[in-house]
Amino acid sequence: MGYREVAEKDHHARTMSLGAEKPNTKTSPLPPSKKRTSSWSDIWLKNTTPLKNVIFAMQLASPKDSKFKPTHKTLIPNWANIDRTSLLSDEILLKILAKLPESQRKPNSLVCKRWLNLQGRLVRSLKVLDWSFLQSGRLISRFPNLNQVDMLYGSFISDQNSGILLSYRMFSFHTGSEFSPKQRVSESNFKLLPPVVVDRGLDALASGCPNLRKLVVIGASEMGLLSVAEECPTLQELELHKCSDNVLRGIAACENLQVLKLVANVEGLYSSVVSDIGLTILAQGCTRLVKLELCGCEGSFDGIKAIGQCCQMLEELTFCDHRMDGGWLAALSYCENLKTLRFQSCKRIETIPGPEEYLGACPALERLHLQKCQLRDKKSVRALFMVCEAAREIVFQDCWGLDNDMFRLASTCR
Repeated sequence: MGYREVAEKDHHARTMSLGAEKPNTKTSPLPPSKKRTSSWSDIWLKNTTPLKNVIFAMQLASPKDSKFKPTHKTLIPNWANIDRTSLLSDEILLKILAKLPESQRKPNSLVCKRWLNLQGRLVRSLKVLDWSFLQSGRLISRFPNLNQVDMLYGSFISDQNSGILLSYRMFSFHTGSEFSPKQRVSESNFKLLPPVVVDRGLDALASGCPNLRKLVVIGASEMGLLSVAEECPTLQELELHKCSDNVLRGIAACENLQVLKLVANVEGLYSSVVSDIGLTILAQGCTRLVKLELCGCEGSFDGIKAIGQCCQMLEELTFCDHRMDGGWLAALSYCENLKTLRFQSCKRIETIPGPEEYLGACPALERLHLQKCQLRDKKSVRALFMVCEAAREIVFQDCWGLDNDMFRLASTCR
């Protein structure tokens, strides 16, 4: 018997023996020790929620201007067209933009409308050049977090189409072509908005910016300043141009005011009167003043005495082109905590100093600054040095009338 026959016979015997056995319809379960462990793919496919979120975040809409629009959404994003900052909240993006340099704010505001609005929320200080921008409400909506506003230049009625820019002292405004270089500057060239219009702007500003801390305004009335005092309790610094005694009633309502500058009279442009009445109203209302500047103001002994007695925290006092009556210099001794006394552009210091025994001294005074002042009257200069005998620093800058005798009078300041 050959090898092939033996193999066939053996295969036939095995087939018969298997057919004799009963078929086993049920498979025996695997032992617990040999059970197959779950793979990572099984766990991932069972919890498909994170996968759906990832797919939803990666899907991109087809471009509208494309001629060949895909019929399905793709999972491969076009990162060049994605605004990744859209995933950030406004608070986080504001913190990032606030850390950028000041020079990059304007370019950043041109990125998109959202960045434009966020950059507006970062602006704190602003000069109003167009009054209609304030009156229409766009200023408040564009810059809701302002705390320093300068309304001075926006209050001028100027010819914006004119290329002639007229600058006089602290003011600059456009004027018409009829102005001649030989013509003297007067109120005819200097036109301001009516007080009613200025008050409306102040009312809108105060209601939209309750955290206002510094304000510069010209030509306002008592009612306009009262609205600011009521709506802006944190107002600390105020610069008021073209003010009068009646206007100062509105300032007296600013209880937290610390820095105040009053410009009553500017020669050649406008004139208003601030007398002892206004200074007394101011002193009784603004008791927390630390710094006071009086420009072109009138007054006398009584007005300065009221300021010294009521404003006990006053540390710096400035007189610019003052029009004080004789005898006012003796009232400076009531400013017990005054540390700095300044005179700027004053044609005279004192007309009638009075007896020397009535001239008291400022006990806490440390600095006396004289800039662009006429110092030709020896009696008034001597009275000034007697009032400032406690000064440790005296500065003369661009003053007229100084000679050896004048400096000899300063020997009283030991």
